[in-house]
Amino acid sequence: MSDLDGASPGGSGSGRPGAPPGRPGRLGIGIISAGRVGAVLGCALRAVEHQVVGVHAVSEDSRERAEMLLPGVPVLEVEEIVERAELVLLAVPDDALEPLVQGLADLGRWQPGQLVAHTSGRYGAGVLAPAQRCGTIPLAIHPAMTFSGFSTDVARLVGCPMAVTAPAAVLPIAQALVVELGGEPFALEESARPAYHAALAHGANHLLTVVTQAVRVLAAAGVEDGAATLGPLLAAALDRALHEGEAGLTGPVSRGDAGTVAAHLEALSSLRDGEGHGLDDVVASYRQLAAAATERCEAAGRLTAEQALRLRETLAPGQLEH
Repeated sequence: MSDLDGASPGGSGSGRPGAPPGRPGRLGIGIISAGRVGAVLGCALRAVEHQVVGVHAVSEDSRERAEMLLPGVPVLEVEEIVERAELVLLAVPDDALEPLVQGLADLGRWQPGQLVAHTSGRYGAGVLAPAQRCGTIPLAIHPAMTFSGFSTDVARLVGCPMAVTAPAAVLPIAQALVVELGGEPFALEESARPAYHAALAHGANHLLTVVTQAVRVLAAAGVEDGAATLGPLLAAALDRALHEGEAGLTGPVSRGDAGTVAAHLEALSSLRDGEGHGLDDVVASYRQLAAAATERCEAAGRLTAEQALRLRETLAPGQLEH
């Protein structure tokens, strides 16, 4: 399925304001709002000849992003975008999504036959119920990707897995939209969305936290280019984690080397950053993640009960071996 022919009862010849002429199945798309995700997805859809009829952008950053990624697209108020668009793409923060959808329903702005898609990983199609009761077609689409808000993100969409959730009758529309974006759609049940999103956030966001903590430690230890030092190691570790799972774990915890773990904690506790502040958050993260690794290694039979106990004693707050 390569385009959205027949996706909307209005179609590209609906006569609705903003409906683009030309290639069949092309839609007039409204973007709310021009954050890192919305502007990039709008750019990708524009590249396959959909017409972006309006974008909502309030902050200076979002206006600059809209100008960069969606040049020539008018910046409009939300209600005007909904009035003009055949497909409304809601790329707003999770906590803002439900009140926005409900508010537009209360004002009677949603239109029968209109496609309404959101990009929240947390929510499925259920959050769009107020719009659906007005006759719209609800679609939940979430790219498993991090966005910087620059044009380089568009290339990252190619082959990107994207979770789609929608009523069964219109699920093919959501899948077609993902294909238009260059992604690989996979259906996800409504009830699975929060756990799915938690997995992505835990893996990607907390990975960034751990990596930046490691860079801070190296800087405090006098290593000038921590990112360059970590790069090859982290690339290899990520590859092993994705292909070997927990079997790819190396290091002192996997060996039951409690003495080394204690030395790490002592060293981390003594470090100071460039402003003289301790690295307490790094120490806390090290303890928690090493404790989790200990649990998994013991469960897999890589550690004896005695080794695991010694590691737990070492990792307990306030317990440092010298």
